[in-house]
Amino acid sequence: MDFINGGELFTHIRREGRFSENRTKFYAAEIVVAVEYLHMNGIIYRDLKPENVLLDSDGHIRITDFGLSKLGIMGNRNTDTFCGTPEYLAPEIAMRKGHGKAVDWWSLVSYESVTNLMLIGSDDIRNVVRYSSI
Repeated sequence: MDFINGGELFTHIRREGRFSENRTKFYAAEIVVAVEYLHMNGIIYRDLKPENVLLDSDGHIRITDFGLSKLGIMGNRNTDTFCGTPEYLAPEIAMRKGHGKAVDWWSLVSYESVTNLMLIGSDDIRNVVRYSSI
């Protein structure tokens, strides 16, 4: 396992408040490429959040903690496991309706990076379900 010494994206967000638009685009683009790679290889990550995105010594992202990932999901196949971090749960996971690769896009961290707000901003998982009608 490589030593990644740049720290969590979460730490950088909290310390700096907000990223510039260009820096946000850079991180978002790298995350998109990483998630696309996972999806092409049949992996749904399911726990994308700033705490699970590390920065290496050159400032590039590394996704870590694959404990909630689902393997072998090819094409448009769905899975039903209820898992993830409540603040970043996609509505279909919260509603237990089955989910596919799209759940990884829901939790993309660029919104939090720009606004310094949680994607949903709720301490109560029941409030996440209210967003399902969006």
